[in-house]
Amino acid sequence: MANAASGIAVNDNCKAKFLELKAKRNYRYIVFKIEDATQQVVVDKLGQPGDKYEDLIASMPSNECRYAVFDLDFTTNENCNKSKIVFIAWSPDASRVRSKMVYASSKDRFRKELDGVQVELQATDLSEMSYDIVKERAISH
Repeated sequence: MANAASGIAVNDNCKAKFLELKAKRNYRYIVFKIEDATQQVVVDKLGQPGDKYEDLIASMPSNECRYAVFDLDFTTNENCNKSKIVFIAWSPDASRVRSKMVYASSKDRFRKELDGVQVELQATDLSEMSYDIVKERAISH
């Protein structure tokens, strides 16, 4: 179904892969992009279960917007092991203005399709999505 605000649809494969990440932990992360030709959110990259957060960071383009989800394992201040799914809206300063607008207007609708996301983060440069920031957000939610 297309997003009324931006006209962008969500490819069914996005939800299927997200469910595999959430329920089966088949992937550590998923990077999504909006395909200009089809005006759909599609899967861009799948991170393997052994991948680290740094691998997700490395896969984010420096001049194009993306959405991503990451299955974050962390230890709380009380020494409890936890896991939370983090949604990241990546909109680097170097990306095109039109692209930033389309991603911004489609984000909420797409995010709602991913039932089970517990933490949300918006970043315009890599320092805003460092591991420490993501972990801190996960602990506080």
